[in-house]
Amino acid sequence: MARNSRQFCNRVKCALAPTHLLAYIGLMRTDTPQPVQLSDYRPFPFTIETTDLEFLLDPEATRIRATLTIKRSGAPGEPLFLNGERLKLISVAIDGQALGANAYALDGEGLTIHAVPDAFVLTTEVEINPSANKALMGLYMSGGRFCTQCEAEGFRTITFFPDRPDVLSRYTVRIEADVAFPYLLSNGNLWEGGELDSTVEGGRHYAVWNDPFPKPAYLFALVAGQLDVLEDSFVTMTGRTVALKVFVDPGMAPRAAYAMDSLKRSMKWDEEAFGREYDLDLFMIVAVRDFNFGAMENKGLNIFNSSLLLAAPETATDMDYERIESVVAHEYFHNWTGNRITCRDWFQLCLKEGLTVFRDQSFSADMRGEAVQRIKDVKALRARQFAEDAGPLAHPVRPSSYMKIDNFYTATIYEKGSELIRMLKTILGAETFRKSLDLYFDRHDGEATTVEAFIACFADASGRDMGEFFAWYEQAGTPAVSLTHVYDEAAQALEITLTQVTAPTSGQPTKQALPIPVTIGLLDSEGESLRDSEVVLLDTPTKTVRWEGVASTPVISALRGFSAPVNLTADTRSVDRYVQFAADPDLFNRWESGQTLARELILGRAAGAPDEVGEERYADALGKALIDEASDPAFKALLLTLPSEGDLSLAVDPVDPAAIHAARGHLKTVMAVHLGDLLRRLHGDLQSGGEFSADAKAAGKRALRNGCCDLLAADPHAVNVERIVGHFESAANMTDTMGAISALMTVGGEPAEKALADFHAQWRDEPLVLDKWFSVQARDPGDGAIGRILALTAHPDFDAGNPNRMRALVQGFSSGNPAQFHDASGAGYRFLADQILGVDGFNPTTAARLVEPLGAWRRYVPALGLLMREQLERICGHVGLSKNVLELVSRALN
Repeated sequence: MARNSRQFCNRVKCALAPTHLLAYIGLMRTDTPQPVQLSDYRPFPFTIETTDLEFLLDPEATRIRATLTIKRSGAPGEPLFLNGERLKLISVAIDGQALGANAYALDGEGLTIHAVPDAFVLTTEVEINPSANKALMGLYMSGGRFCTQCEAEGFRTITFFPDRPDVLSRYTVRIEADVAFPYLLSNGNLWEGGELDSTVEGGRHYAVWNDPFPKPAYLFALVAGQLDVLEDSFVTMTGRTVALKVFVDPGMAPRAAYAMDSLKRSMKWDEEAFGREYDLDLFMIVAVRDFNFGAMENKGLNIFNSSLLLAAPETATDMDYERIESVVAHEYFHNWTGNRITCRDWFQLCLKEGLTVFRDQSFSADMRGEAVQRIKDVKALRARQFAEDAGPLAHPVRPSSYMKIDNFYTATIYEKGSELIRMLKTILGAETFRKSLDLYFDRHDGEATTVEAFIACFADASGRDMGEFFAWYEQAGTPAVSLTHVYDEAAQALEITLTQVTAPTSGQPTKQALPIPVTIGLLDSEGESLRDSEVVLLDTPTKTVRWEGVASTPVISALRGFSAPVNLTADTRSVDRYVQFAADPDLFNRWESGQTLARELILGRAAGAPDEVGEERYADALGKALIDEASDPAFKALLLTLPSEGDLSLAVDPVDPAAIHAARGHLKTVMAVHLGDLLRRLHGDLQSGGEFSADAKAAGKRALRNGCCDLLAADPHAVNVERIVGHFESAANMTDTMGAISALMTVGGEPAEKALADFHAQWRDEPLVLDKWFSVQARDPGDGAIGRILALTAHPDFDAGNPNRMRALVQGFSSGNPAQFHDASGAGYRFLADQILGVDGFNPTTAARLVEPLGAWRRYVPALGLLMREQLERICGHVGLSKNVLELVSRALN
């Protein structure tokens, strides 16, 4: 599953209201939620061989009849417990015999049948109200259509079932509905379908779907409604023809063309890169407007947030195209890493998500350029996961406990989980890595397995002891690696000493040394290579390596390609960083050297020690990089972008957001003034009037042109403002339009307000485009930003019930506008707390994902930290708070 961007109060007393209220069974929970522990795992004592589901769809009263073929696999006499929440039980029977009320028990968690035979058929019938389901988990209505989201624990709101990932069953699903819902879709292959009694007003019809592959309940999917479909096909490496269908809102089929193209490229790439072939006759994707996540890999029927599926040049940015390509690939790749092989329990979530992120990142690298993609991936890792590791919500890649698993769909599980896979490839080499994965696929196909079993495949295939590597999965925190060196000119020998330390995190005061692959190369003072890249495995607290035959004083290029998810500090001179910035053949380290130089200048000024000569020198070096004809425009665009305020805040303690914002803005202005003529020339030269292309080359040119526009806005004199306004007025695609509006928001005043008004007038009826209108205003750098944000929450087009709109405005402000969010008045914190509490009443999953910006309160200057803590305490004391929000707020306060 793709994310869209997560335990009790010891120091603060929290008023805890009922976490569930089930009117149908009249039960109110008042007990204290308890965490689930990995150490408590026990296999389910029954197997569910087949699951037959019959849906009689009705928006307000859907009936579900479930027939389960069950065999005992555990201790004799053990009762049967099935998860179930917010279900109206109609009947329950074993082997066709109805059970009396004394034969079972209902509570807020599910159904317990006291005595069951060793083999039997269980039939239950329940009723649910999809229209009333505003949590968007289970079966709900979106845009007049039925749709589902079952990961992680949504299936239990559809029917009574052991809703856990280690219970695999073969599903057959019969769907019946009014013909007003023409498409009736579910997992697997379509067995049959047709019309029913035509005497019923309007008529009814049905469809029967069968999935031949055993799957856990979280992979179940159903969609029913009015849709348009884009169809194509793919011929697999063994010659089978697979039908491909992408279902979208009526009239939107042309905007699914890029997603379809991405799907076909993904299928081809997975065959070539990993030998994985698709296994059903049909692959379907459905776009849904109301969706808590990015997308969901349900077997054969992926369900996507519309924002990650629909694209046209006039409505989608290049970033949208890139995300569509990546997420389509991610969900398709889950067919093997997540579906065919799934998780034994939710503690193993990284087993499917970390591995699949690695696969989709590798695919994107092949599609869009390895170096540029790697830089983008590392930027995202640092912005989300390093920040997570630096705060109270730090947790291992495989956590040992949780209160709500929904809160662990995090950057640590996904992005850091991917980095662990990448390190395995670096340590073992590409050939052994592929051999290990082939063994994993062969050994565990059709199973729900564990991280231990996964790592065992690498140990068996390589013949190496991988025990120490497993600590990466169990230990939270970002390791800090330091590098020092001594060069002996007479002996032409270099000694490099590497040291690692990981700071304590909650529940883990003592850390062990990890095996860290550090890729190192050497340059001379002119940037020529002295020694090719070599991997040094730092697997002890300190390691020293000695290299002979180093002909001159070296410039050390360390952690090439970002070979491990660590923070590296080195005894590198500023002059050597400029050598790397100009000539390092490892493009990641070339970019990284520029980021480091800029970071030191910004943080120095923020701390009251400005280096004006250094700022001019940096701008001059950047100008030389921008005119380097050997560099790709996409790479130049990345060089042009300064470290974000969030990235900078991770390098200081305590954090003063206002000082960082001012210092970063100053360097940006220095760059804009120093490079003004060059920026204007590049901006003009890169303008294209040709046909739009979403490929990497064209996107790179647009990225550089819009980067020039953004930088010119930092020097808002009349010539530059006129150029930016012209950029907006002449924009022929959404990438250029949003680039211009973003720059105008920096300029502020009448030009920005006119552009916003024009944009809204043109796109007010396009929900996905209008999300961008809210998002760009959420990042308003002006002093009146909080007033603008509050006004937008009352705007007729703002809908707190739609996760996309909430993320665009509320998360865009709290995570994307740090200077204004951290305003000294605390108004930003109060606003976020209000939004969390408002949304938590109907959608705890979305509410919990808004908590993170308040969680790192200890890292900020005391005046701000106390205001942040105040709001956390207010949230924690709220009557009726969900488990989702309670868990994260409590951890932040502890």
